[in-house]
Amino acid sequence: MNIHEYQAKALLRDYGAPVSDGHVVTRAEEAKTIAGELDGPLWVVKAQIHAGGRGKGSFKEAEAGEKGGVRLAKSVEEAAEEARKMLGRTLVTHQTGPAGKQVNRVYIEDGSEIERELYLALLVDRQSSRISVVCSTEGGMDIEEVAASTPEKILTFAIDPATGYQGFHGRRVAFALGLEGQQVKQCVRLLGQLYQLFTDKDVELLEINPLIVTDAGDLKCLDCKMGFDGNALYRHEDVFALRDETEEDPKELAASKYDLNYIALDGEIGCMVNGAGLAMATMDIIKLYGAEPANFLDVGGGATKEKVTEAFKIITSDPNVKGILVNIFGGIMRCDVIAEGVVAAVKEVGLEVPLVVRLEGTNVEKGKEIINTSGLNVIAADNLSDAAEKVVKAVKG
Repeated sequence: MNIHEYQAKALLRDYGAPVSDGHVVTRAEEAKTIAGELDGPLWVVKAQIHAGGRGKGSFKEAEAGEKGGVRLAKSVEEAAEEARKMLGRTLVTHQTGPAGKQVNRVYIEDGSEIERELYLALLVDRQSSRISVVCSTEGGMDIEEVAASTPEKILTFAIDPATGYQGFHGRRVAFALGLEGQQVKQCVRLLGQLYQLFTDKDVELLEINPLIVTDAGDLKCLDCKMGFDGNALYRHEDVFALRDETEEDPKELAASKYDLNYIALDGEIGCMVNGAGLAMATMDIIKLYGAEPANFLDVGGGATKEKVTEAFKIITSDPNVKGILVNIFGGIMRCDVIAEGVVAAVKEVGLEVPLVVRLEGTNVEKGKEIINTSGLNVIAADNLSDAAEKVVKAVKG
């Protein structure tokens, strides 16, 4: 689960990390009052969406001279006007895709005089099963280009969970960033605060970009992106309360309400599978036969007819789906339950694309009988390879 910048900065502030004062605005008429609560003389107005690249983004409904989702203002009135121009409009960045995201919140904060822009992040390293620290002297909007063209400018190391965070970790970052004097002590303290927040709240990614050195020589977190482990949210009610459902894919949101593991992708073959490993294998073999999966969908081992019906409805609601592959290996999950769910869903929402079904395992014969006597136009498959080949052939003609 991701949260907005203003929410991430509130958490940073709770843990003592240095951030600018700021307030969130949801209505244009509030902007002038809220901006007036800050000291100035420089204000920064930031569109709040769950996507990076806001500074280089553009609004679909832009007025003349407008540019980007992060703007500077030199007066309360100017800050309020910039907020008005952003609210309710669609911001397009390299991470949102051409559809963009509607800006429902704007964050107004005190401006900072910047001496240097740096990069600092903590993330879960899946290979080492440890928390990794990533830092670079090349912070700011072009960090992706730095990673691609000059990776030697990025330092990455893991923190041993047996020892946890130690002062030498912070000093290693400070020296890599070229910090001096009091900045070294500030860096050691800051990284310790970030590590504590990361472990306390089951964070998956905590990115400070940029981490700046102000003209006074102090460190400050100027921007923050934060994402959390969705499987751990049950023990963090305060974090779960920060969820913004308007920022989530509607299909993924609907799936979460039925405890379905669904992730939307860009392909044309919709997949319904039981088991994460089998789902990954299904996606791989679809690509092997020359097509792309439209989603990852694991209905789980204890799915009911209602869950399967909802899963099928979610798949068919994607306009990019040109064919559907149902691939079920019945262990705990029974093939007849899957078949009943598919039949019920098709009768409810209709079927306008080819459907290939491969069933194997518990109650497989009963499941096949339900499909075969349903009157549906279903393509039967004997195994995974056969199923993938048939659905790709049906889609591509």
